[in-house]
Amino acid sequence: MLRYVLKEGDVAAVRFGISPLCELGLSLRAIDDPSRFPLQLPWLRRTEAARADLDTEALDGLIDDRLWTPDFLNPRPESPLTRLDDELEQLLATPADTFIRDLVAVHGHVPAVFEGSPRVAVRRIVRALQELWDVSFAPYWPRMRAVLEADVVHRGRQIAQSGLSTMLNGISSTVDYEGGIVSVRLRDPADRVQPIDGLGLTLVPTMFTRRGSAPVGDGPPMIMYPARGQGALWETERVANPAAVAAILGETRASLLSALGDPASSTELGVRFGVTPSAVNQHLRALRDAGLLVSTRYGHSVLYLRSELGSALLDARAG
Repeated sequence: MLRYVLKEGDVAAVRFGISPLCELGLSLRAIDDPSRFPLQLPWLRRTEAARADLDTEALDGLIDDRLWTPDFLNPRPESPLTRLDDELEQLLATPADTFIRDLVAVHGHVPAVFEGSPRVAVRRIVRALQELWDVSFAPYWPRMRAVLEADVVHRGRQIAQSGLSTMLNGISSTVDYEGGIVSVRLRDPADRVQPIDGLGLTLVPTMFTRRGSAPVGDGPPMIMYPARGQGALWETERVANPAAVAAILGETRASLLSALGDPASSTELGVRFGVTPSAVNQHLRALRDAGLLVSTRYGHSVLYLRSELGSALLDARAG
């Protein structure tokens, strides 16, 4: 049991954060034991082939049989807008003693793959995590992040409407709040009490935990908990589209045009509509060539957005 002790001033310092690096590290749980994460099986299937070429030796060294990961993979995010690049830079700067301590806390020793220079090992870990991100997260991150952000909005509304206690008692069946104490029932047999002491308690929604989780060591006060809405993450979407536009463009292209009031990648759209990547790319190119969509590169992805002409076409048919 871990108990965070909140004094009166600490209650106002409870905040939310989203951490791409936390998601990367915790995703190793689903990769290592898919049976424990049925909601993420569609993601695991879609990314299985791409993950075959990763540095699995380094990634396997970051998780143990209990599905624990070292604390340097779970930095406390400062806001819901944390960027992966910033977190990886922070990871590269991890002091050698912290790196070794966090690995020993999980494994009881430094895994053979990370023996030798801690600096070399950290650089290898960062490369492996970046590659995992590029092939398994980047194409789907806008949709994943939307689920995480929606959870934060929901919890904030709960606080405003029903109070902090109701929100904290609802984030996980293994988290309880009473009398200024947040109790997290962990699989760790150790009993820990940690005062907040003005440090603030950060709540981090994630796709890759089924219960409340916390740092293995005595790091900054933080609870990772299962985000709401994961069950619908990989369901295919059917967007209503104006019949006249569908008659001209075809149902799939009209649905894509209707959905692209917000930017999205071809991979994300393929998931949402149950269309193969090659097919959705063909439709998007045709819509862009007709001037109905615009596209822009964002990191490793190309994002598509309905153009003024596309919006005018839908508005005209809707009227």
